[in-house]
Amino acid sequence: MSSATVVFDLDGTLVDTAPDLVASLNHAVTQVGLAPVGYADLTHLVGHGARAMIERTFALRQKPLNEALLERQLKEFVDFYHGSMPGDSLPYPGLVDALDRLSDAGFKLAVCTNKPEGLATRLLERLGLVDRFAAISGGDTFEVRKPNADHLLRTVANAGGLAERSVMIGDSLNDILVARNAAVPSIAVPFGYSDVPVEKLEPTVIIRHFDELTPALVTGLFDAR
Repeated sequence: MSSATVVFDLDGTLVDTAPDLVASLNHAVTQVGLAPVGYADLTHLVGHGARAMIERTFALRQKPLNEALLERQLKEFVDFYHGSMPGDSLPYPGLVDALDRLSDAGFKLAVCTNKPEGLATRLLERLGLVDRFAAISGGDTFEVRKPNADHLLRTVANAGGLAERSVMIGDSLNDILVARNAAVPSIAVPFGYSDVPVEKLEPTVIIRHFDELTPALVTGLFDAR
């Protein structure tokens, strides 16, 4: 039987990146006169990549945004974020031990995020985690992105896994939807950046700490299908 592939979202799932996302976003938008955003705004802004964060911030502040300004803002955001990485971003409690358990059980690990691939890889490198993952795909890796099923399915394929032996772990609607669209079980975590309680997203299962993420939990999701 093929070993399982466990695919993780990044922001709000593997790593608490909120402090650095907010700092980078505010670095960009305050340069053009927008009021800075706070952590209370984050759940509405995060999850669709940097471009969407900027677009949503301008909409939140009722400020017009054309394509040329968006590109300049995106460069400011990415340059600041890239240069300050990893900043205050940290893996969530229990994550490293969970990755160890899954790897020791022979599972393949992968990352599927709407963050640009270069930023995702650099962040994981700086945190000493990049070598744990057989594949890392960002929002610009393919011509599609979450919640399109192909983003997840092609990530699994790049990791050397099979869709029928895969699970998606995430914190927000895009993660649960991409799993549903790919006919893959989903595990939700409630400590990320969802703008609604994760129970409302109807994942296959919810874990409240990475201590709960065990090989038995993952394989049980396949056995229950």
